[in-house]
Parts: sequence; C-alpha cells; structure tokens
Amino acid sequence: MKLFLKGDRCFTDKCAFERRAYPPGQHGQGRKKRSDYGDQLREKQKVKRMYGLAERQFRGYYRLANRMKGVTGENLLMLLERRLDNMIYRLGFASTRSEARQLVRHRHFQVNGKTCNIPSALLRPGDVVLVKEASRKVAKINDALAAVDRRGLPTWLELSKEEFKGTVKELPVREELTLPIREQLIVELYSK
Repeated sequence: MKLFLKGDRCFTDKCAFERRAYPPGQHGQGRKKRSDYGDQLREKQKVKRMYGLAERQFRGYYRLANRMKGVTGENLLMLLERRLDNMIYRLGFASTRSEARQLVRHRHFQVNGKTCNIPSALLRPGDVVLVKEASRKVAKINDALAAVDRRGLPTWLELSKEEFKGTVKELPVREELTLPIREQLIVELYSK
C-alpha cells in the first residue's frame, strides 16, 4: 500500500510502489495469505511507519486513547493527528512527516508565540503554528508551501501562506481522515 513516505515523489510516476507493487527479492511475489494476527500486526506497523513512531511511543498513545471517552481506535487516530510534526506536514510546511519532524527539532517553528522543538507536542484547537522569522527563507519550507495546493489542506486547519502561519480550527473527526487505516485491527491487536 502506498504510504506517501517520500513526499512529492509519491505523486509522480517515479514512485517505487507504482513501479513494483510487491516486495523486493525472489520471494516478493510469493505467499499472499495472512492470518488475522498478521493483518492486525501489518496494520499497526503501517500506522507506526506513517507517523514515524517507535513501538513504545505508539503503545503509549494507545494506552492514552484507551483511557479517553469514546471509541479507542478513533481516539488513537486523533492523538496521532494532533502531533506537532503531523500538523506541520498537514499545513504544508514540509513535504513529508519525517521532514516536518526534522524541521521541528531544528527549532524552525513557534507554537502560540513560543519556540517548540518537540515533534510529539499535542496541539489543541486554537493553537497557532508560525514559522520563525529567520526560517522563512529555508528552501524546504518554501518548496513545500508551493506544493500545498496540489496536496490539499484538511478542513480542520487554516493556512495563511503570506504570514507563514497555520491555525488549528478544531480537532479532526474520523470521517475527515482519508487515510486507508483500519484502526479496529490495531485495537484488536493490543486488546489481546
């Protein structure tokens, strides 16, 4: 499944998944049948890879989502979407989540007027993400902002390209997330 880990390359014909939709090696086109556990594990690994998380961090998000009111799977996705590095990717300041994570670690962004270098910081509705004045000339940020119209902007975010500013209007709901994630399989895997 195409996870869009390579940024703009995934939107072109050079995408590795478009060229060859099976794993490399002589056994890549082999067995297709998987068990229920295999499907659950694969879904969890896919979501971990998409958001760039380690197992311990992902398990912590699951525990937090499990303690929240509502459906655990949807709560998990909402927590992952609220991360600062994901919001920067969604706003279009970076072309991939890993690039967004690096830009946050290099202190290019301010949240509500304060510099934040923690990619896992959870944002709330009303929070303002701003590119620092000195970082507005960074080529990666400008290139990603130029391509944001092609990728699209979620409805729960608001972007002002001229001011290099993004605002979280509201928390995302599951219907607005177009990611091909079956969160119920992740809940089933962790609830064993």
